[in-house]
Amino acid sequence: MDRSRPFVAVLTATLLAGTGITVLSSAARAADADLARNGGFESGLDGWTCTAGTTVTSPVRSGSSALQATPAGSDNARCAQTVTVKPDSQYTLSGYVRGSYVYLGASGTGTTDVSAWTQSAPNWQQLSTTFRTGPSTTKVTIYTHGWYGTGAYHADDVSLVGPSVDPGQPPAPPTGLRTGTVTSSSVALSWTAVSGATSYAVYRDGVKVQTVSGTSATVTGLSPQTAYAFQVAAVNDAGESAKSATVTATTTAGGGGDSDLPPHALVGYLHASFANGSGYTRLADVPDSWDVIDLAFGEPTSVTSGDIRFDRCPAAECPNVESDADFKAAIRAKQAAGKKVLISIGGQNGQVQLTTTAARDTFVSSVSKIIDEYGLDGLDIDFEGHSLSLNADDTDFKNPKTPVIVNLISAVKTLKARYGDDFVLTMAPETFFVQLGYQYYGTGKWGGQDPRAGAYLPVIHALRDDLTLLHVQDYNSGPIMGLDNQYHSMGGADFHIAMTDMLLTGFPVAGDAINVFPPLRPDQVAIGMPASTNAGNGHVAPAEVVKTLDCLTKKANCGSYATHGTWPALRGLMTWSINWDRYSNWEFQRTFDGYFG
Repeated sequence: MDRSRPFVAVLTATLLAGTGITVLSSAARAADADLARNGGFESGLDGWTCTAGTTVTSPVRSGSSALQATPAGSDNARCAQTVTVKPDSQYTLSGYVRGSYVYLGASGTGTTDVSAWTQSAPNWQQLSTTFRTGPSTTKVTIYTHGWYGTGAYHADDVSLVGPSVDPGQPPAPPTGLRTGTVTSSSVALSWTAVSGATSYAVYRDGVKVQTVSGTSATVTGLSPQTAYAFQVAAVNDAGESAKSATVTATTTAGGGGDSDLPPHALVGYLHASFANGSGYTRLADVPDSWDVIDLAFGEPTSVTSGDIRFDRCPAAECPNVESDADFKAAIRAKQAAGKKVLISIGGQNGQVQLTTTAARDTFVSSVSKIIDEYGLDGLDIDFEGHSLSLNADDTDFKNPKTPVIVNLISAVKTLKARYGDDFVLTMAPETFFVQLGYQYYGTGKWGGQDPRAGAYLPVIHALRDDLTLLHVQDYNSGPIMGLDNQYHSMGGADFHIAMTDMLLTGFPVAGDAINVFPPLRPDQVAIGMPASTNAGNGHVAPAEVVKTLDCLTKKANCGSYATHGTWPALRGLMTWSINWDRYSNWEFQRTFDGYFG
């Protein structure tokens, strides 16, 4: 799409309208008040909803914080909040901005929506505009945004001055707070509705962790066998009530499909159905260092059939391939030695789209047949390419509604229930489908984004209590923004540190501070790396692998990225692939053994 022509049209229309840019009145009337909430961004993004924003301590115009938002090719980095206003009343919106093509505006005014903008503001520049609300207007949305691909902008000291509306009183505190289902990593809560409340804030150990509109919530990302205290407050336009009485809950043991893995595990993919330049490696010849062996790959008969087949590499392609009997005997021998052998579904060529419930059911039956035939320990989901994408109206990772997402979650839960607590479930998504969700989720609130962005997040979240390991592929990746709001690229320890920190810290999805992807437990996370330069883009030398592990498990030997914690229980490493590591004289395995051995 050519964005240059619409851009000129927008600017011209703004200039010709003649109603957008005004000068603040010399004095506000006595009854006027500043209605913008957290206009100085001193409380983070509280009150604001942003597609790609965060707060920074420099540059700031006043106070200690300011907004920084970074537009991209299909996102103008809009930050907005909805404010209660008086009908048929005059308001002045103002704020200070830095950057190129920065906008400040108001929509939903009931009369003429307005905006002010600057083409270039190398230093703080004030923007202001006025509007009159319509005769029945009670809510107005104020916003800032930049322009597509023009770099980060900053905003500070945003105000909306005009007649205030008596918000009344905050609601009464909720009563009847009680716990429901408790797992190793989550606690379900419910409470009695409060008259006049528009939402509820959920607190864990005194820290607000969720805001919900209903009278129930599930707090996730908890540690096993740990006691937590919960409270709830009711919220309306007047503010937040006092907190409810406290209830406590202790999470259960285990969970997440730990399945007797060692404290630090080495995971690798074995080319079991194809050959390439790395050569065929017999399962019996895989060294004992490998704790989880993913058989690559089970693939569908067609993209949407759900019918998964596992065809072992033919002798014509892999001359040294073992017989089926020897292959099955090797599986049993690995299991007797405490190793886990899984079937990995997908891969680069195995696109799987469970678009119907029939495909879902076929997936369950066909995967079960493979597991049963070979006596495998579980399943690895390695969906890549176009297997997972989000429908335009699917905007909440906690409540997905896209069929390919919903059906995959249902299928995996069915498999888990069929095989029980010892069923090993792992996932190997690409960074585009996970960490990119910090900036973008699906097509975005205003459309135009890649619908695959962040599409693994609802799957991981729905299955987090069943998940043994998540090992994101930290390779074949473009630059990804970390929690420091800097882009990180492959090639060194910083990339792996930043990507893993996001999983262990949690992050707001698409910049929405009240829609946070909760952290995973460290024992659920392994770091995916290529075994050699032949295996994939993003290979790092053993010294960089050691730096990565030192920083994440000991907070030592760190580079420029500052982690949000230290995780000695980080499960370990995953690599593509065992075959390529053998080809490279077992360099990756030796690095792991040297560090954790």
